[in-house]
Amino acid sequence: MASISVISRLGIKFLQLPQPGFLIPCLNNVVAQQQVRHRRTKHWDPKWKRLRKAKFVKIDIPNLNERAEDLSQEQVKSKMKEKGLLPPRPWLERPFYISCTGGIFEPYVPPEGDGKMSAISKEGAKQKFELIEKKTKSMMAIRKIRNYDEDFESPEFASFAQDIYINAHSTLAEKNKYKLREMVTERAYPELMHNIADKTIHWSFLKSLEPPRVVHARVTDVITKENLFAQVTVRFHTQQKLAIYDRFGRLMHGSETIAKDCLEYVVFEKHLSNEYGVWRLHEKIIPDWMPPKSPAFTTYRMDDEPPAKKPEDSKDIATTDASEGDKVATVTA
Repeated sequence: MASISVISRLGIKFLQLPQPGFLIPCLNNVVAQQQVRHRRTKHWDPKWKRLRKAKFVKIDIPNLNERAEDLSQEQVKSKMKEKGLLPPRPWLERPFYISCTGGIFEPYVPPEGDGKMSAISKEGAKQKFELIEKKTKSMMAIRKIRNYDEDFESPEFASFAQDIYINAHSTLAEKNKYKLREMVTERAYPELMHNIADKTIHWSFLKSLEPPRVVHARVTDVITKENLFAQVTVRFHTQQKLAIYDRFGRLMHGSETIAKDCLEYVVFEKHLSNEYGVWRLHEKIIPDWMPPKSPAFTTYRMDDEPPAKKPEDSKDIATTDASEGDKVATVTA
């Protein structure tokens, strides 16, 4: 083994290893040791192997090419247990959101002859008396509406409902289906779009013959007691113009020049439990005593010449009456 020599320069002692030109400083009374490197790590002290190994975590890389269809039921169960997953539920459930009701609960029954009878007459006074009797439930419903909408007042809401009514009908005449969804409920929207299919509508609101008023109000819960819906019926007595044309431009109903008086009972609905719920047009009440609407004008195609008749065989047809024995001859031209 090569000898180790100590070289002193400027009072500092150096230890020379067997390799030529390799010097390390050597302190007094300290024995120099030769460095030994481990074969499998770069650390000279093997005790750091365990700590360096702890810095890495082994993970299972999933097999992306593996399909569930190719695995058996037992293999699927074992993999789910290994990953801590619960088995899927056997039934299929889908969350759904109820934004409106499917109809009118406790619909208002309009008195017969409303809008024609005077309050001074016997029939008109009787209608006023019956209206007062029916106000009890409506007042209780309005009180419940105020628990969610503190600013709700019947006269103010009637004028607000009239603005919704005018905007909804104007939007319907323009066939702006995106804006119409904000003013009518999901129950009224398909009916309105079905009625205006292949038609052109000219509608205009002229004036109110009587101020609109709230005649009916109800609040009910759907599925749960906390999910409340409110319906308010408003009476409109207005003057309007309406003309409906078919897809060929022929007038079907109404007129653009003749104004008519309209008495309507319109139901407005709001989802009270929804913080962002708004009042929207829900349905119109058509009483049983109202006369039926006049049918639409229909046009027919007229031919210039009548259709030609088929030539028939002109022969004498003889029939014999067995009872009388007479011969009757019938000639066909």
